[in-house]
Amino acid sequence: MEIHSQVHARNLKKFGEYRPEVVVLTADLSESCETGYFRDTYRDRFITCGVSEQNMMSIAGGLAREGFIPFVHTFGVFIYRRALDQIAMSIAYPNLPVKMFGFLPGIMTPGGATHQAIEDVAVMRALPNMTVLDVGDVTEVESVLDLAVSIDGPVYVRMLRGEIPRLFPATEPMRLDTPRVLATGTDVVVLSSSICTEEALRATAALRAKGVSVGHVHVSTLKPFTLAKVADVVGAAKHGIITMENHTVIGGLGTIVAEQLVELGLRQRLVKLGLQDTFAHGASRRYLAREYRIDAIALVEEVETLLGTRFGITEADLAEVRIEAIHSSAKAEAL
Repeated sequence: MEIHSQVHARNLKKFGEYRPEVVVLTADLSESCETGYFRDTYRDRFITCGVSEQNMMSIAGGLAREGFIPFVHTFGVFIYRRALDQIAMSIAYPNLPVKMFGFLPGIMTPGGATHQAIEDVAVMRALPNMTVLDVGDVTEVESVLDLAVSIDGPVYVRMLRGEIPRLFPATEPMRLDTPRVLATGTDVVVLSSSICTEEALRATAALRAKGVSVGHVHVSTLKPFTLAKVADVVGAAKHGIITMENHTVIGGLGTIVAEQLVELGLRQRLVKLGLQDTFAHGASRRYLAREYRIDAIALVEEVETLLGTRFGITEADLAEVRIEAIHSSAKAEAL
């Protein structure tokens, strides 16, 4: 599997060449949010707002009214927790084209509850006019800028940084409200997003080797999301549907799927893997994924429960193809 680094940093710099209306804003986290290349190349279109996220959102709204396309960069928690009122009134209400890139979604950092964006999807999808995107690999990081700019209105992106795997072909860019059907199956269907898709790919491969028919859908647009587009895939599951997300199970992918299953009249059992109404503590990504059951072995265990059998798949079996995130030596604390 290909692993790439500094994907957003390089892509953002390239994007600036042919989109002169793009202005990048940061809240004292330039290197942590991979904006350094853009800053050094287009200094007149780079604004450091300091540790003042509310002010940054208001500035972004003003720039958008003047014809610019602001790209706001900071950690996800500092977008929706610190500046929700400014986002709602200065950006979402007037439906302005401000594109917000929230880094360290979910349990991607050992920084603990203060830095882990575990309820951002629930909060941001509740805002009228807001589009919510959740990238899962290099291909989606490379193509999300074009997608975000093509959307008429504000966009919130759960962004990945550092070392990222390429799960999808570079020729298949991210598209709005277009789930990727990675496999079809008749026993269980998995819907995953963000870093959970890599984990789900590992688990579903092991399950298929044991004779389980597993469907798998990767979801990168969380608002709008139309489950009806994959209703035939989801409806084929005899034993149940499992959602798997790097987020609380309240208000995120699991909730979205549950709402639409009811609307479509589908009656399969639904299991939601994600943070179970809890904050996460500080630890490595691998530890937290196991602790809060959003890793490959957790998915295997849930499939075993739905099918009422055990396949003997162990963490050691799955670890052979495990890919660890590698943080920059300059950011040893992963912040």
